[in-house]
Amino acid sequence: MFPAAFDYRAPASLQEALSILKERGDDAKVMAGGQSLIPLLKLRFARPELVVDIGRLPSMNNVMRRGGHTAIGALVRHVDVENSKELASSAPMMVEAARWISDPLVRNRGTLAGSVCHADPAGDWGSVMLAFGAEIVARSLSGERVLRADEFFEGPFATVLKPDEVVTEVRIPLANGRAGGAYLKLERKVGDFATVAVAVQVQLEGEKVSRAGIGLTAVGPRNIKATDAERSLMGQEPTDRVIAEAARLAAEAAEPKDDVRGSAAYKKDVVRVFVQRGLKTAIGRAREVKS
Repeated sequence: MFPAAFDYRAPASLQEALSILKERGDDAKVMAGGQSLIPLLKLRFARPELVVDIGRLPSMNNVMRRGGHTAIGALVRHVDVENSKELASSAPMMVEAARWISDPLVRNRGTLAGSVCHADPAGDWGSVMLAFGAEIVARSLSGERVLRADEFFEGPFATVLKPDEVVTEVRIPLANGRAGGAYLKLERKVGDFATVAVAVQVQLEGEKVSRAGIGLTAVGPRNIKATDAERSLMGQEPTDRVIAEAARLAAEAAEPKDDVRGSAAYKKDVVRVFVQRGLKTAIGRAREVKS
């Protein structure tokens, strides 16, 4: 199927892009790498009157550490995350998750920020953002908004972004101490969407958990932050009993449905197993970090 007809603009600057969106935002779709939008256009699930291509804008394709976080520009591609020395040092779970994204063709063209804005509940990056407690920076002609990941996703393919806003970067907080993470994904074949996936990020102070983040993929109408499970870990020494209880609470937070990939009960149990396994891996990695 071919897309419906649309106008196309490729602004030369962010200011020009924001001006176009101010005028045409309700009728426009922003495109960076195109790996989320183009399939929707071809299937006519999206029928914008205008596509605003920001893929050639300068100064938005860097990964840099500043102000207590690692900033990932809106045009940083999945493969850039996978190969980033900065993220391998400051947020290695990001590098691990990037390797699970679809296939090399998508990883070479698609962008992290574009995937986050696409807000597919079966998408990998949404759960990673929730586990890290990331921030999403949105710009319009009216100014800048910094949005927490846990307030960014509204539902399937829906976010709090306004029609005249463009995401300019994603911010990953730097750990204050020993930290580790893990991303686990069950898929039917290489490159498939997740049947279930789990992102886990923990920070230790001494032998106790000082911060825990758990994000769940493909088990609800949006990526889910397992808040009760996170709280159960706080201030606790991560014994097998504590980890098992957190995994049980994470499974309770999941909202899967029966489908061709498996029953809801099966998916909940995969969440439990993956969270338990992910926590043990993340904690082990955190313990290996030198104080």
